[in-house]
Amino acid sequence: MSEQRPAHRRSGGERVNRPSRPGRAERRGTTSGMVRDKAIDPVRATARDVLRAVRERDAYANLLLPKLLRERRITGRDAALATELTYGTARAQGVLDAIIAAAAGRAVADIDGPVLDVLRLGAYQLLRTRIGSHAAVSTSVDLIRSEAGQGPAGFCNAVLRKISQRDEDLWIDELAPSMADDLIGNMAFRYAHPRWIAQVFFDALGGSAGQLQAALAADDARPPVHLVARPGLISAEELAAISGGDEGRWSPYCVYLPGGDPGDLEPIREGLAGVQDEGSQLVARAVEVAPIDGDDGGRWLDLCAGPGGKAALLGALADIDGARLDAVEVSEHRAELIRKVTGDFPVTVYVADGRDSGLEPGYDRILLDAPCSGLGSLRRRPEARWRRTPADVTELVVLQRELLTAALRLVRPGGVVIYSTCSPHPAETTEVVAAVCAQTGAEQLDARALVSVDGREVPGLGDGPHVQLWPHLHGTDAMFLAALRRG
Repeated sequence: MSEQRPAHRRSGGERVNRPSRPGRAERRGTTSGMVRDKAIDPVRATARDVLRAVRERDAYANLLLPKLLRERRITGRDAALATELTYGTARAQGVLDAIIAAAAGRAVADIDGPVLDVLRLGAYQLLRTRIGSHAAVSTSVDLIRSEAGQGPAGFCNAVLRKISQRDEDLWIDELAPSMADDLIGNMAFRYAHPRWIAQVFFDALGGSAGQLQAALAADDARPPVHLVARPGLISAEELAAISGGDEGRWSPYCVYLPGGDPGDLEPIREGLAGVQDEGSQLVARAVEVAPIDGDDGGRWLDLCAGPGGKAALLGALADIDGARLDAVEVSEHRAELIRKVTGDFPVTVYVADGRDSGLEPGYDRILLDAPCSGLGSLRRRPEARWRRTPADVTELVVLQRELLTAALRLVRPGGVVIYSTCSPHPAETTEVVAAVCAQTGAEQLDARALVSVDGREVPGLGDGPHVQLWPHLHGTDAMFLAALRRG
């Protein structure tokens, strides 16, 4: 099947290469009077199967899709299309559902789940890719007919044909809250975010509508793949040469991969490098470079280490510095992942609750990458934005405060704790730090200097003393980090 490559939004909401509307011949080909059996497209069937698993059993698209692609031997351009359709549909679910409901004349809750999965997939192709209307509609109808018969297939055909009569912007103009009455709600709808998350971003960005629009647009786009060159094993320069990528702007270990499956790269297979967002690399590096009082005795700790990406980078740095890293993880399964990824680095893994680890206090450097809402990495976990609720944050804040308090008990006087979250939510970031500092008397250091390399400062960090990264400003996940020193 010959198809054009998907197109994406430009920053600010303009979309490139609108899908063409179906011509007369295409419309005749999808009417109920010309039903014919067709082979099911394996690319779209795979995307449908992932979307179904996400809906039915809360599967993670970014974990299940690569597995299915390998099992079904879908590679190259077909794998790229399956990835775009799966992740794109999952990211845009909220706006797609509103458009489907308007076109169907009924709430999506009243549409059978398997049919809704395919309607979402078809609507995404119509509204957010260059795939022709005929291909988007007919392949969707075929998917429905293969499982549910002609009745549901006819319903799918009618709904998708109605959706195809307008482009996304026209649907948004009709269905989104007005900008005059609810600017944040309008932007949230336009860039496929729940309104409460857009409000969190707006508050964290100081109430700037322009910054909010840029942040939501970046969050609604396909994220780049970042690689980490593990120091002492391979340099970023070497990894870039092997992968065909470019060295990162901020982390000295980062490489931007232009495309393809990173698992195909020899340095990844051999454990010399890994896949890790550049912001996460900066967090791990901050643990090593943070100033401490007195000599570094070489006792380092990663208090919430699973699944092990930051522990692997810290382990590599500890190996170079002659230090040892203890890594704590409450889950045995995730602890095993840490053991696997850290390999021969000087890392000891403990299965324990970080709030009561039983470890001997006196660590020089501690990383607490706390469990969080993950609002800073929504672009990499496409379905997560539609699963999270404000109540999740309330529960997490209690855990975050308890873990940070425990970390400060484990660090020695003059030692440093790096507190990080992959979330910009003030309740999980600055408010947690302020509350724990007030309770324990810990001193907050200026963390902005910890993410600069060779005097090259990262722009857009504000007045400090914490660091908040953003996709639209730094090209990273929205990582937060604060540095606390025990007095």
